[in-house]
Formats: sequence, C-alpha cells, structure tokens
Amino acid sequence: MSDGISLELEGIDVGDKRLNERSNIIIETLAADPQASINGACDGWTETQAAYRFFDNSRVTPEKILQPHIEATKQRIRTHSVVLVVQDTTELDFTAHPADGQRCLNSEKRFGFYDHTHLAITPEKLSLGILGQELYDRDPASLGRTLERRTLPIEQKESMRWLTGYRLACELTAECPETTVVSVCAAEADIYDIFVESEQHATPAAFIIRSTENRSTPERDPELGPNVYRKVRDEVSVSGVRATRTIDLPQTPQRQARRAKLEIRAISVTVKPPHARSHLPSVKYNVVLVEEFDGPGDGTDVCWVLLTTLPIATTDEILLVIDYYKARWTIEEFFRTMKTGCRVEEIQLETASRLKNCLTMYKITAWRVMHVTYLSRTNPSVSCASVFSDSEWKSVWCVAKPDENIPSKPPTLRTFFRLLAQLGGYNNRKKERPPGPQTIWIGIRRMTDFAIAWMAAKNKI
Repeated sequence: MSDGISLELEGIDVGDKRLNERSNIIIETLAADPQASINGACDGWTETQAAYRFFDNSRVTPEKILQPHIEATKQRIRTHSVVLVVQDTTELDFTAHPADGQRCLNSEKRFGFYDHTHLAITPEKLSLGILGQELYDRDPASLGRTLERRTLPIEQKESMRWLTGYRLACELTAECPETTVVSVCAAEADIYDIFVESEQHATPAAFIIRSTENRSTPERDPELGPNVYRKVRDEVSVSGVRATRTIDLPQTPQRQARRAKLEIRAISVTVKPPHARSHLPSVKYNVVLVEEFDGPGDGTDVCWVLLTTLPIATTDEILLVIDYYKARWTIEEFFRTMKTGCRVEEIQLETASRLKNCLTMYKITAWRVMHVTYLSRTNPSVSCASVFSDSEWKSVWCVAKPDENIPSKPPTLRTFFRLLAQLGGYNNRKKERPPGPQTIWIGIRRMTDFAIAWMAAKNKI
C-alpha cells in the first residue's frame, strides 16, 4: 500500500530533482508505518537525516508538497457525479514540545497550529483527497480581543478561511463541470459573506451550512413592534412537517447511543443582511429543520437548522440534504486518523516551518488510510491487488488464515479488509459494523512487518 501513495506526489516540483525523488521515498516510508516516529519509520540514521534535511530545505513548502496530490484529487473528482467538499478546523497541540517560531493556540501557555482542511469526499464517504489546507497559529497579543475583531473586514478575520473554502469549491465547479460540487460546513461557517458570494460568483458551488444565527427576513412582525422583523427559525418551525425519519445515534461523551425519531421541515426564505452591514444585498436560500421528537430532553436532542442552495421541492431532495450533511462527519474521522493513527502531535522538529512540511506529508498519509478504508465499502468486489502488493496480502493471509492455502487469485477488498482489520483488533462478528480507520491503520502497521519478513524469506529461499 505504501508504494501506491507515492503516486500522490507524482510530478512534484520543489526545484531540485533529488528533492523530488526524496519526497517519494519519505511518503512511502511514513505510510508504511503511520504510528511510528520519523526515526522509527526510517531505515537507519542516514535515511532519517535525509528526511530531516528535506523538511528543513527552504525550497520545500507545504503548498509544493500538496500540489500534486490536489491535482490527483481533481482527477478522482471528475469520475464522480456528486462530490462534497467538507471543510473544518482542528487543533494540533504541541505545547509539550513547541518548535522555534511556534506561536500559541487559545492561550499563551498552549502552543500549536489550527489546521483548517478542505477534504473532497463522495456522498458515500469515500475520501477522494485534500483540496487545500491552512495551518495557522495566533499572536499572543491578539488573545482576548474578540469584540475588537468583530467589526473588522472579513479579510482580516480568522473566519475568512470559511469563505476561502467556499471559493475553492466554486473554482472546482468551474474545473469539473460534469460534477455537482457541494460545500458542506459546520456551524462556524454561518457567515453572511458566503451567501452573498454564492449569488455573485460566476460558477457558484452549492452549499450546506449548519446555522447558528437566527437571521431576519425582510418582512416585519407587527405583533412584536413596527421595527421587528420575522425570524427564519420561527418561519421554518411553524411550517408543515415534510418528512419523518428514524436514525441511529452513536454514543458520544455527551450521550448514550440511541435511536432518534426526527421531524423534518423545509422552506425557502429571503434573508436581509445584518444590521451592521446593511449595504449588502438580501439573499435567498433554503432552510431544512431537523428536530428530534420524543427525545430524552437532556440537552442532547437532535436539532439541526441546515441552510442550503440545493433543491427541496420533494421529500427525496430534502432527505438528500440531510444525508450530505451527515457525511460531514468524515472529516472528523480524518482528523482523528491524523492525530491518533499518525500521531502528528508527537512530532518533534526544531522549527515551525519544518513541522508544517512534515504535517503535510502525514496529512496525505492519513488521507490514504481513510481512502482505502472506505474503498472496501464502496467497491468491495474489487481485487485487493489494486491497493496492496503480493507480499502484503499474501503475508496477511498466511497469518490470519494459517490453516488455508494462499488463493491463486487475490481476494476481494471486502474479504481482505476483514483480515487486515482483524490484525488491528477487529472482532469480525456477524452483525458488527464494517472496520473503521483505527483498526485499519493498526492492521497496516502489522502488515508492513509481515510483508518485510515475507520478502526477506523469499529472497533467502
């Protein structure tokens, strides 16, 4: 599997042929053992030094590392009719070992980066690749000035990253005209500028954004006063139920797993600009309200207000909006794969610039784990040889099925992934959910050792 990941850097150009070649070696090395440190993944001190020098080279930047992967991602996107561009932010905490030049997170005593990533996925949650990233930290002097920043132009705010992400989706719409591109965001992206951008952009992408602001419509509410406007949330709440649905909610630190019954409402609205920005035009979008009824009433009841430009004329169209939003959880799995599977917060490099280069390499590695995990669900009948080498799948087969001969033809991805996941602790019970990224990355680590031993023994015989 690690051999295939080098294709994600095909055509990389950091201005030096040797550095280009070194990038392929490094990413194959890191992908072969995602949880190992750089020293542990590299074969000896010479290889380790070469990796450190690569990350330290002034010609190497995160943008140059990521660019060939972005182009490969776009090629994959063009083969799908609908692609979701999911963006979100996570913390990368390096407080225990900050690099030189490392600034802070939300406290002067916490050091690290905020990682804002744009991940392309299919509605079936197959990760197609990373389309962009922003790694940023904060100046300690800027902390505690939230009210002062509120009046600044969006270009001077951290929230600009959400508008940048939407514009990226719009550019993708122009580059991939046969693909419907939908920008899917969490509540932090409920920014009026995105709605204006959607109406003014030459090639607007559709969007789904979870709402936090209860914006006003242009209609006044005479019952509440001459200067009071009707609220979007109130308008959708009193509209008729368009559909009902039952979903299974997984367990989280805040709630127990349960089956939730949902009522779904949907309307189209016109929204007036915020009072402080009255010079902006009014905008139109659709609102889908998802509310749990007969819930526990303990603060964990489902209540989503989804803003979208996707159609809502039929029940199927409304349910599609909800399904697309639910797929947003894939980026949370991606961040978890980075942090737990690749242990990126344990990386120790001397400077912030080296750290950013290294993080970008690991990010592509984490994507690869996510990709092959969901590939086994979306294309289960494909031969495992399309992803894994003979030494990898054959050695795993021998360990997982010691009483069976190696098949003459490679097994399917579905069959092989069950074996690989078992190496990572998957129980493979009859009604168990498909294996997730965690069992896969652990399985990959063990598989790598088996494959090395397989090749060594083969060469000795």
